Amino acid sequence: MKRPDKYFKKIIKPLFHPGRTKEIFKYNPAVQPKRDEAIETKLQVFNYSATSIEARELKTIEETFPYHKSDTISWINIEGIKKDTVETVCTHYGIHPLILEDILSIGQRPKMDDIEGILYCLLNMLYFNEEHCSVEQEQISIVLGKNFLLTFQDEAHRDVFDSLRERLRLGNSKLRLRGADYLCYSLIDMIVDHYFVVMEKLGEKIESLEEEIIRSGDKRSLAKISSFRKELIVLKRNVAPVREVVNGFLRSESDLLDDNVTKYYKDIYDHIVQANDVAENYRDIMTSLQDLYISHVNLKMNEVMKVMAIVTCLLAPATVIGGIFGMNFDFIPYSHQQWGFYATVALMLIIPVIMLVIFKRRKWF
Repeated sequence: MKRPDKYFKKIIKPLFHPGRTKEIFKYNPAVQPKRDEAIETKLQVFNYSATSIEARELKTIEETFPYHKSDTISWINIEGIKKDTVETVCTHYGIHPLILEDILSIGQRPKMDDIEGILYCLLNMLYFNEEHCSVEQEQISIVLGKNFLLTFQDEAHRDVFDSLRERLRLGNSKLRLRGADYLCYSLIDMIVDHYFVVMEKLGEKIESLEEEIIRSGDKRSLAKISSFRKELIVLKRNVAPVREVVNGFLRSESDLLDDNVTKYYKDIYDHIVQANDVAENYRDIMTSLQDLYISHVNLKMNEVMKVMAIVTCLLAPATVIGGIFGMNFDFIPYSHQQWGFYATVALMLIIPVIMLVIFKRRKWF
């Protein structure tokens, strides 16, 4: 027989997402995590030059092989990670096993490597889940080689590169006039710029939470503070290391990076520094909101205690009067008078009214 509290968990919406903390901190670099194989893999190629472009979807991984030695620029995007597929394409393109291991990993920290003439960059693309008010991440692996760029995405149904694909289709686009290193810059720049979209939505939720706490803070508000602090941990953990990634490109002496393109990475660096500052500001705001919630609770407690103290003071004269006239003496003044009872009740009412007037004039409430 099921316990009654299990039914309440299904009926009542939980104050926070159970298991979210474990989900955030579950990654252990010493233990190789097991990746779930993607159900569907989508292969897309953009092979272009200044005068022509070929954009199509591929059915098999073997169809990507001819683009390895192409004189034009080839961007091969693989959505949905399968171990066999990744191993096959990495073997053909001469990608080092360490890079292959990073592509197949999960929960990896953003990083940049230069191994045997191949530049590798790992970033996390961030999304904001409106329903759960949570920050979701998708691991993106970017492999830059001579005249080719390979990208590996975990999911096959969303990314932020649609506008980039549209720009590639334009004949006068700057992307078409430059090499694969500029395409790599454009991908990283779009991922970083999308961080601001996520932070803007998260900032709106934090602002609403602040108004909610000021208006009527309760336990649910405290649970939201705890939940948003966890999401800020996710945001900070993905944004902060990107500065080192961009610095890796700026300091790299690889022949794959043209000097005229390297300067564009300074723009990404400025953006990621700003994003990191915003994430820090949000964390400070959450600390302030927690202090605000505690102050609000104390204020409510003070208001309750003040009302109770006023009521006690107002009832004190009636208690004293009733106690005096209720004593067991043979003779009490006015006790045998016909109007004695009404006079006593009137006195019990008049004195609290006078006290209320005095309290009001002194602005005690």
